[in-house]
Amino acid sequence: MPNTPDHVDVLIIGAGLSGIGAACHIREKFPTRSVAILEARAASGGTWDLFRYPGIRSDSDMFTLGYRFRPWSDDNAIADGPSILQYVRDTAAEYGVDHDIRYNRRANRAEWSSRTQTWTVTVEHTDTGETSSVSANFVMSCSGYYRYDEGYTPDFPGVDEFEGTLVHPQHWPDDLDYSGKKVLIIGSGATAVTLAPSMAADAAHVTLLQRSPSYIISVPAKDALANRLRRWLPPSIAYSVSRGKAIAVSTALYQLCRRFPNFMRARIRDMQVRQLPDVDVDTHFNPKYNPWDQRLCLVPNSDLFRAIRRGSVSMATDTIATFTPGGIDLTSGQKLTADIIVTATGLNLLALGGLTFVVDGEEIVLPETMTYKGLMLSGIPNFGYIVGYTNASWTLKADLVCDYICRLLEHMDTHGYGSVVATRDPSVDEEPFLDFAAGYVLRSVNTFPHQGSRAPWKLRMNYYRDVLTLRRGSVADEAVEFAAKRSAPAEA
Repeated sequence: MPNTPDHVDVLIIGAGLSGIGAACHIREKFPTRSVAILEARAASGGTWDLFRYPGIRSDSDMFTLGYRFRPWSDDNAIADGPSILQYVRDTAAEYGVDHDIRYNRRANRAEWSSRTQTWTVTVEHTDTGETSSVSANFVMSCSGYYRYDEGYTPDFPGVDEFEGTLVHPQHWPDDLDYSGKKVLIIGSGATAVTLAPSMAADAAHVTLLQRSPSYIISVPAKDALANRLRRWLPPSIAYSVSRGKAIAVSTALYQLCRRFPNFMRARIRDMQVRQLPDVDVDTHFNPKYNPWDQRLCLVPNSDLFRAIRRGSVSMATDTIATFTPGGIDLTSGQKLTADIIVTATGLNLLALGGLTFVVDGEEIVLPETMTYKGLMLSGIPNFGYIVGYTNASWTLKADLVCDYICRLLEHMDTHGYGSVVATRDPSVDEEPFLDFAAGYVLRSVNTFPHQGSRAPWKLRMNYYRDVLTLRRGSVADEAVEFAAKRSAPAEA
């Protein structure tokens, strides 16, 4: 990128699962539009390139985590990280958007001019420290909502006393050898329940220490119906059917958990008792909250439960009194010894990749904005973002957002509009952006935009309702304002 601004029609921030998907949608719908993808790291793939810990895999089935427009062809419905990364990169190559990625480019500041109806984005070159800028007619943020440069680790008492190796999964050392070592994993979320059985294959023993339990259910690693359909039907049709089935099952599970929490809590407990006949399920697998107050943890083919039955993984549910040179002392008085401690303690959130917005010289305060249809922000023109579902696969929402943005751009072309902005309704009450009880959300949600108490400002965590709104519904309503396209910049 030169030091003087260059210009593209659509600027996408982030070359992960969402950013690659967005670029493919734009490229297919508008073949002549120029697109650029800014990626702060030196490689594409986002989450699936960043995380390198043992056993990393999807926490959703790949028929919904995969793109709607490109079938997932692997036999495994719950896929490992390297396979997902290859799928994302193969998609970028197939659609020709891999050449649109500008690596080591972090978008720091986006300034909108109503006079020119363009954004000017200040870009940091993460490899050299230089800065440059690029202008765009429309900007899409596809950077997710967590910080890539640091994970969350609590201030553990006595942590400096520990003489072994301390590791956070977000920064996994390539040379970490845990063969024959005692491993202690702190955490109860998807990362922790993935790590435990994966490391147990080589470690002397793995202990999973949790302050409080999560809901953990077993799912098949392979979808037998999907694999049969692939043999009988053309790939696109087989994928569409498998995807539809997966969406229906995940939606039904979520609705059952929300509508009949006591019933589903009992059913989940029954399944775990059968899987773990000699384990105190009520201590280690019985959360205080209702199912889907936080995301369910999926374990493929009961791998965690099988490791516990074999004795290679043990559970400890307690709080930490202090770290010691040889491990951790718990509040109950129990002592856990370890050569390696893994702090699978969560993420730090970062709204829209930390991008600062300035509209006609006025800096935008994100918590004072309100999300429109879960894809635009009030008062910020020609801007869209992707944040996936918390109760289903990320890509389900990402694909719908991209469909909507493409229809919006087409509508603007048809009617000669140069800008669009959502205008906040002062009568709509504010609600948290993410209505989700996970600790990593509660720590940072006050730095995010708000959602509203009613449509179109309300975030709907329901795929079927969003299909009607985002894929079929109008892109022009009373909440958005369009402005005619300027043929040339007005005189200052």
